[in-house]
Amino acid sequence: MLIRKTTVADASAAAAIYDSARVFMRASGNLHQWSDEYPNEKSILADIDADHSYVCEEDGEIVGIFYFNIANDPTYDKIYDGEWKRGGEYAVIHRIAVKYHGRGIADFIYARCFDMHPNIRIDTHRDNTPMQRSLEKNGFEYCGIIYLASGDERLAFQKI
Repeated sequence: MLIRKTTVADASAAAAIYDSARVFMRASGNLHQWSDEYPNEKSILADIDADHSYVCEEDGEIVGIFYFNIANDPTYDKIYDGEWKRGGEYAVIHRIAVKYHGRGIADFIYARCFDMHPNIRIDTHRDNTPMQRSLEKNGFEYCGIIYLASGDERLAFQKI
């Protein structure tokens, strides 16, 4: 497997992974995270334009998509019912999705992101228990609750 920047040519395949992830979320009891319209090809193209979109590729096939940025995220400025493990500069992962479950794709993505920066923050919906398990399995620690600009609650994790 390899990680590389997402190209415009990848947008359709990446959007299909997000569509599949929504189906998986609903089947896993996560009925509220990611609407039918987000994330989508438009948000992928915006992430490409911002130079923060990455794909995971295996044997020429796109098997994962995610946003990665080494920058403070205003969403993480305030944390409730807990605290961050470390302050200072950090990277964020958003909108991570994989095409196949149980093949170690997310583990590979987390490891490569951690190679790029040793302080990573990420959040997920309270109902996204598969994601919570994946994060904990990969060394992320639960830190508390953050709120998106929309007011929606998310569980916040950090790996240092």
